[in-house]
Amino acid sequence: MNAFIIADIWVWVVPLAIFLILILWVVGVFNALVKLRNYYENAWAQIDVQLERRYDLIPDLVETVKGIMKHERETLEAVIQARNSAISAKSQTSSNIGDPESMGALIAAEAGLQGALGNLFALSENYPDLKANQNMLQLQEEMTSTENKIAFARQAFNDSVTSYNNKRESFPANVVAGTFGFRDKSLYEVSEDKKVKVAVKF
Repeated sequence: MNAFIIADIWVWVVPLAIFLILILWVVGVFNALVKLRNYYENAWAQIDVQLERRYDLIPDLVETVKGIMKHERETLEAVIQARNSAISAKSQTSSNIGDPESMGALIAAEAGLQGALGNLFALSENYPDLKANQNMLQLQEEMTSTENKIAFARQAFNDSVTSYNNKRESFPANVVAGTFGFRDKSLYEVSEDKKVKVAVKF
């Protein structure tokens, strides 16, 4: 009789133990994905701060050069328009971090802004008074510093997204990721030529 009771106990204890182990594993994978998501969201917050800082510097930059570069109105307007497009794209990306579509729009808008700034700084080389302007020199220094901070923040973000994507795509964690809606996230990549144009012309 005791043997039958022990056998009956094992019949439901073993499946229950397996079920509990499975639940604990799912919880562990879920928590790991949440942790990695929080890392890339925090990394994005650092980019967001630096992009905002750069966007705030641009109107001061335009005001400083406007008096001296009187005949470059189109260039100045292109910078302001590119800045506004980048602000809009960043806002979309910040509400859905790592989304491939919004990240692509931000990358395109940032490329446009960097190109417009590159043109502005290329033209400013023709104005000796501008090169000697203390306000312009200070703004250039702040822009360069901000660009460097953006580059570091972007690297941290891309590292965090890569770790998250690796975990999310690995079997069997991908089953948990798919079940709970952890989607693939895009990196924030900027072409080398666009980065150099802005940094070097300062």
